[in-house]
Amino acid sequence: MSTRPDLPRRSFIAAGLGGGLAGVLASGLGGGLVGGLVGSPSASLAAEPGSALPSQPAQASTHGASSPIWRTRALLALGTTTRLRIAHADAAQADRALGAAAAAILAVDASMSLFRPTSEVARLNRAGRLMSPSAGLLAVLREAQRVSARSDGAFDVTVQPLWLAHDLAHQAGRLASTAELTAARSRIGWQGLLVADDHITLARPGMAITLNGIAQGYATDAALAALRAHGVSDALVDAGEFAACGYNEQGRAWTLGIEDPHDEARLVTALHLDGRALATSADHRSSFTPDHRHHHIIDPATGRSPPALSSVSVLAPSAMRADALTKVMFMAGPARIAGLARQWGVDVLWVDKQGRWSATAGLHASLS
Repeated sequence: MSTRPDLPRRSFIAAGLGGGLAGVLASGLGGGLVGGLVGSPSASLAAEPGSALPSQPAQASTHGASSPIWRTRALLALGTTTRLRIAHADAAQADRALGAAAAAILAVDASMSLFRPTSEVARLNRAGRLMSPSAGLLAVLREAQRVSARSDGAFDVTVQPLWLAHDLAHQAGRLASTAELTAARSRIGWQGLLVADDHITLARPGMAITLNGIAQGYATDAALAALRAHGVSDALVDAGEFAACGYNEQGRAWTLGIEDPHDEARLVTALHLDGRALATSADHRSSFTPDHRHHHIIDPATGRSPPALSSVSVLAPSAMRADALTKVMFMAGPARIAGLARQWGVDVLWVDKQGRWSATAGLHASLS
């Protein structure tokens, strides 16, 4: 699974911009809506982590009798530029909704970021035990354990020691040795993560977790729930993964493009969000070698990157589930993805190392 903590990525989207289509430069490592919605990535990244970025001026919607006002807000969280695009008939209520959604994202960042020494995850990794965990952390860890159990450990949040082994070797200008990976693998195993209502424990010394492969999905879900609770019916959320409700400014389905991991200037295809959330993981956003054979997505069973795929996108009922399942599909490889997608009740698009792509039947129905 993806283990690098809070690594930023870029994304862009033109859904709702004059009916045009642009791409989600999707990697599963964070993301933002740029290229016309809120300005350039460089301008966004000038703010401090966790701070709100300037909102775009209000725009009138072109659909609906009430002519709702469109608002965009961006903030830095989860190691990336997080962006929200919403409509509401009342401008003040729109701002309150955006504030609530931003607060939901920042709460996930404060709890689950490995960049924050005070986060719950950082404290758990240091001490091996965390008392009185937050409800959000418990929700994420319980979902992680469900996916781990059902996937026979293909998804495993305790894989952080393996990523550290690879990163240390990379800093030394080499690949991690078999001995180093064997030692790291002795300190992982999802069964050794013990989750109770009032405490979380790592069973063995040297264990550590990363939630980079699932927390952004959870933040996406939490932000969309906050918007809906404030009466927002048309919204697009990018908190590292994507979720939407309602329609864009043209009254059409939100449309996303999937980046070609072999050529960032082109798209593999485009798809409509159909009420489900989208998550993507890819090999080219954080690689240990120029050929992308060794990268941040690591198979817990081998300690190395799965060899067959370059990119996996999953459409699922929740962004948290989609986020986790991109790693499960990566480990499975092309021959098993269609069967696993049926078992999990999701749709998947995948790109192999040769640049060929395939998709399950339900996802084909969403393609533009």
